[in-house]
Amino acid sequence: MIRVVLADDQALVRAGFRLLLDTEDGFEVVGEAGDGAEAVRRAHEHRPDVVVMDIRMPGTDGLAATRQICAELPDVKVLVLTTFNVDEYVFEALRSGASGFLLKDTDPVELLHALTVVAEGEALLSPSVTRKLIEEFANRPEHRRPDPKALHVLTAREREILALVAAGMSNEEIAEHLVISPATSRTHVSRVMTKLGARDRAQLVVLAYESGLVSPRRG
Repeated sequence: MIRVVLADDQALVRAGFRLLLDTEDGFEVVGEAGDGAEAVRRAHEHRPDVVVMDIRMPGTDGLAATRQICAELPDVKVLVLTTFNVDEYVFEALRSGASGFLLKDTDPVELLHALTVVAEGEALLSPSVTRKLIEEFANRPEHRRPDPKALHVLTAREREILALVAAGMSNEEIAEHLVISPATSRTHVSRVMTKLGARDRAQLVVLAYESGLVSPRRG
């Protein structure tokens, strides 16, 4: 059973998500919140598997709430909702520890899949949308990149693994690309996350772009 808290300032949006999840086996809505502060309280109260978080809310917004939840409740995953394909707040949410994001007009089947993926500890990284988002903001002149030496703790193979994660590849796709077993691929990814102190694959993607290991595509 995947336990979910819904955080959105629009009651009708929350009602729609609740109706969807209540009619599906394997999901339980354990709480709702109309703003970020309430989302944090509900997360502490219910310790859900996933918080579905709208970014744009009055008072404490979803970004601040995401940062607080990820810092205080490392076992609680945050799935961000946004209205736009490219949203700087979503990028900041990923940097704050969110496990991924979805557009609000996402097909219901995709939402259920996303909740399952995130609850299992993976990051929801859409190759077409997430990478576009990260490239957009990593490419800004004012964006500050850390010293590439920040990756000095990684071996050459681990840097290669990190670059493939940043390309949106799953563990199985990485295994096929490098001609290794899926178990070995998972081990490599886990080791990279540990060495870099990353919460999940979403943060690995951000680190890959910020460090300059992966260069944003232009045009």
